[in-house]
Formats: sequence, C-alpha cells, structure tokens
Amino acid sequence: MLSVRFSDRIRSMNESPIRKLVPIAAAAKAKGKKVYHLNIGQPDITTPPSFLQSIRDFSQDVIAYATSPGDPKLIDAIIEYYKGYDMHFESDEVLITNGGSEALMFAMMALCDPGDEVLVPEPFYANYNAFSRCINVNVVPITTKAEEGFHLPSEAEIESRITPKTRAIVLSNPGNPTGVIYSREEMDMLSRIVRKHDMSIVADEVYREFVYDGLKYTSFGNLPEIADRVIIVDSVSKRYSACGARIGSLASKNKDFSKQVLKLCQGRLCVPTLEQVGATALYGTPTSYLDEVNEEYQKRRNTLYKALKEMPGVICEEPKGAFYVVIKMPVDDAEKFAVWMLEHFDVNNETTMIAPAEGFYSTPGLGRNEARLAYVLKDEDLAKAMDILKAGLEAYPGRVESAIPAM
Repeated sequence: MLSVRFSDRIRSMNESPIRKLVPIAAAAKAKGKKVYHLNIGQPDITTPPSFLQSIRDFSQDVIAYATSPGDPKLIDAIIEYYKGYDMHFESDEVLITNGGSEALMFAMMALCDPGDEVLVPEPFYANYNAFSRCINVNVVPITTKAEEGFHLPSEAEIESRITPKTRAIVLSNPGNPTGVIYSREEMDMLSRIVRKHDMSIVADEVYREFVYDGLKYTSFGNLPEIADRVIIVDSVSKRYSACGARIGSLASKNKDFSKQVLKLCQGRLCVPTLEQVGATALYGTPTSYLDEVNEEYQKRRNTLYKALKEMPGVICEEPKGAFYVVIKMPVDDAEKFAVWMLEHFDVNNETTMIAPAEGFYSTPGLGRNEARLAYVLKDEDLAKAMDILKAGLEAYPGRVESAIPAM
C-alpha cells in the first residue's frame, strides 16, 4: 500500500467519543443482543410532516443552486421565529449553514487566526475540539464539575485563562453534554468578561426549547449590552427532530461579522436547496408541537434521574435542559466499562451503550470515570436501560469504591 503522509492537523484530531464504539455495538447486535442507545442524541420524536410535504410540493423543473447566504424564505422564517424570543434580526444578519456544525466552524474561522484561543466550559460537545483543530485554533478549557451541576466557576478563575490570543468564549446553552442551564448571573458575568477583554461569545443554542421545571430561558441574544459581540448558532436538528436535514444558521447583530462569514458561504456555494424548502416549513410548526416535545423529554428526564440517584456510587445533579446528563460512575475507566457492557454483559440478552465522557474534556485525565447519557428513548425503554446499567455497574470487574478519585 502506498505510504501517505498525513497532516499534523488530521493526526491531532480524536475519534468521536460518541461514535467510536459503534463497530463494537454493531458486533453485539450481529450476535443477537439488543442494544439500548444512550450514547447519541438522535431523537425518536416524529419529524413534523410539513417537512416532507413541502418537498413533495416542490415543483421547479431544475433543482438549482440556492443563494450562498441561504433561501430568503428560510431566512425570513427564522427571523419570525426569533421574534418569539424577543430577538430582532434583519435579513443580512442571518446566514444558513450545513447544520450547526458548519455554523460553529465558520464562526471560529471568522474570529480566529491559527494559534488563537477560544475559552470553552468543559465538558463540552466533543466536536468543538474537532472544529478548532481543523483550523489550528486552541481550546482553553473552563473546567466545571458534576458535583456543582456543571455551573461556571468564578469570574476571576475564568479571567485567569484569558491571554492576548483569546478571541471568544464558545459554549452551549442549554448545555450539551451536561444539561446545564446557565443562570442570568452567569450570563451577566460572561457579558462583563467579553466587554472587558474585547472578545465575542459564540452561543450554541440549538436546545433552546428543551428547558424544564418551569425555568425561564434567556438567550445571549437577549443581552443588549453585548448585541454586537454575540453570534448565535442554531439548527433544526433537535428542535424539530430533523437531524438528517443538516440545516443550521448563524445570527448576529454584528453586520460586519455576517459580511465576513458570507465569504465562507460563497466558498462552499450553498446549502442543499430541498432541505431548505423543508426547513422553511418546519419553522411554521405550531408551538404546541414544541410544548408536547418538551413535556415528553421532561418525563424522560425524570425517569432517568430518579434511576440514577438510586444507583450506588453514581454522582450526578439533575439536568435542567437539553436531553443529556453527565454522570460520574464508580468504575476504573468509563470506556472500558462501555466496551465491557457491549461485549460481555447483558440482562435477558439486552444491554446499553453509553458515551464515555473523557472525549468531552480538553484537560488530560478528566472524565475518565464519567459518561454522557442521552435520554432520547421512549420512557419504557429508558427504564429498562437504567435497570441494565445499574446491574452492569454492580457486576463490572473494574468497579471501584468511589466515583470521586482520592486526592
């Protein structure tokens, strides 16, 4: 085989902690074992039928390029959607992207030069590492802890990580993988920091509708004092259970930001035409759909959290948003445990698949005994999966006495 020299950039990237165990799960299924997937945030909620119907109704003879900023009808639909959250954008302040992933990468490319830094609360969505490494930007972690519900540390601690190369704070709210909802006090603290240090906030808000227990959601776009510093990343993937549509967006009151990112949009030509047609219809979905989805996920959250609190040695705080939780487990290594569950453990020929959390951290060594669980299964399946996880933790040969390592 021809020897190929690979770039340092690609070698520095890690495999997805969410997907790297997929071949092991496939092998387990091939042997007849049922696997309950707690590892990936793929909702099982039905996508609103308007998505496919609008595509069926598409009657143009040629599926032509869309415009690089995005279909004007979709942009208008997103502008109307944001008005419901008291955010008011103009048509040249919204850009359509190939999913939230492209939006995140474009934002970092526009804000950072190679060697620059972004602050990110950890644990974080693992692809933040991948996106930053693709463009030679360094993630500087702001470590948060399960015992504190993954809320932010003090203002002084965050500021201690800022250097002359720091360009932005990147964070998801509600949080993936933690389920944290940042308080208004935390948001005001970040507002002070970015103004003081001339930085931006890249706010990944794709789980905006998934907020529980009657909490009021506040977007970073609702803070007028940093309106020109906030870049909102959004997507139809989770909101409308349309992950495969790959339609995301960037929104910012900073018109110059949008003008610069448009160059990247032009470079990749356009977002798929038909998916934009479908997404436009999705933004017309009645709010009753989102209310019902929220109620369903809160019920699932309750099922999962109650079961976790009854598992000896497991540490977690109640997640308040999204549909994830990060837990500390009394195991020597979460990845070894995940593999063992797939290869060597079952209850009535059924097992669970979890996402080891080490890949959601930037600080070496953190997350080794942690896992992210996604409560996207229907309630009865989720209850079964929790019973299996509890039994697996009790039987695992690498079980330890405490989920908190001795100092």
